[in-house]
Amino acid sequence: METTQPYIRVVHLTYDYPDGTRALTDVNLEIHEGEFLALIGQNGSGKTTLSKCLNGLLKPTQGDVIVDGLNSKTTPIVQMVKRVGYVFQNPDHQLFNSTCWDEIAYGPRNILLPEDEVKERVIEAARVVGLPEAYFESHPFFLSKGLRQRVAIASILALRPKVIIVDEPTTGQDARQSFEIMEFLKDLNENHGHTIIIITHDMPIVAHYARRVVVMGLGRVLADGPTAEVFKQHEVLAQTHLEPPQITQLAQRCQHLGFDPGTLTVEQMLEQFQRLIGA
Repeated sequence: METTQPYIRVVHLTYDYPDGTRALTDVNLEIHEGEFLALIGQNGSGKTTLSKCLNGLLKPTQGDVIVDGLNSKTTPIVQMVKRVGYVFQNPDHQLFNSTCWDEIAYGPRNILLPEDEVKERVIEAARVVGLPEAYFESHPFFLSKGLRQRVAIASILALRPKVIIVDEPTTGQDARQSFEIMEFLKDLNENHGHTIIIITHDMPIVAHYARRVVVMGLGRVLADGPTAEVFKQHEVLAQTHLEPPQITQLAQRCQHLGFDPGTLTVEQMLEQFQRLIGA
């Protein structure tokens, strides 16, 4: 359940890379605990830069990012990552230990927790992501990509952040693997209390899982709202070279027949069809 007070506040955020490239311009955003949010937009729109500002990997050039009352400009990164975890698009970019156990334990050890608490957190995180103990001593790179991604997420969960950002969770995975990872993120959101932010180009995934969508373009927020409402903003989506899922487009074209233009899934479309024909 979402709370009334925002856990993250982004206030007039501007970010310039060292070479002078402006990636974000005057971004304002509030994110509440319990949300499942999708950041969408074409490559270079500022999605990844924004997400890295949310957990302190990047510090604002102008403006502020406030997380749980802490300003990222003045808060050590070790405090930020305990509140907002970031899972890279390619899990291999953040896996560097020789065993899954050490990989998951790295974060808690890095913040100098006692070894008995490290053990507790590793076991807890592995249980939540569904990583069997049989893999604890395995090298992460010997696992499938799906399992490597779970190890990467477990390494973040071991820090117990409120917010987890996952960059392109379904890229390079088949339909079954994509379903498994998204259902896992849904479970983290609904049953474990984590706020989930996904960065993705996969509009059917957005439609099925995200309750809120933020559209980025040229470093600015172009649209922000409930998923169904954002998918109705055709001109904004056209600026980002994205389209709603085909089932949503079909419902919008059949609106004159009584279909809801905010339809997001095949199941919703079928329910409406059955209702309209009196089945």
